[in-house]
Amino acid sequence: MNITKTASAHWEGSIKEGKGTISTESGVLKETPYGFRERFEGQPGSNPEELVGAAHASCFSMALSLILGEAGMEAESINTQATVALTEDPEGGFKIPSIHLVTRVKIPGADQAAFDECAEKAKAGCPVSKLYNADITLDATLEN
Repeated sequence: MNITKTASAHWEGSIKEGKGTISTESGVLKETPYGFRERFEGQPGSNPEELVGAAHASCFSMALSLILGEAGMEAESINTQATVALTEDPEGGFKIPSIHLVTRVKIPGADQAAFDECAEKAKAGCPVSKLYNADITLDATLEN
């Protein structure tokens, strides 16, 4: 199976005064604004790091659901947050050196060791995890 999805970005102007929009093939994002102020100064709008985080959190949650199912467990809920770090690169520019995943999973009666094994497999096997050249950490909590 080969799947391709597209997203696009439009930018106008300089880095600090310029502005842009992002759109996705599905239309979920359609000309959503992003820019320097949104990325570095906390202004309303989107930014690449939160989009990376959303992609990673959603991919990890789906991978964990799959792996739990293969282990005979079914989650009532999986809630994952990805914290994406953006830092200055000593070699110039910026880089994303790490992503920290925090997932809270509700599976009444589940075995902690089996859950931990599934969570680690999902972290390593999630296609978005494989994409990044970053230190990806995980804090997984099983809630019964």
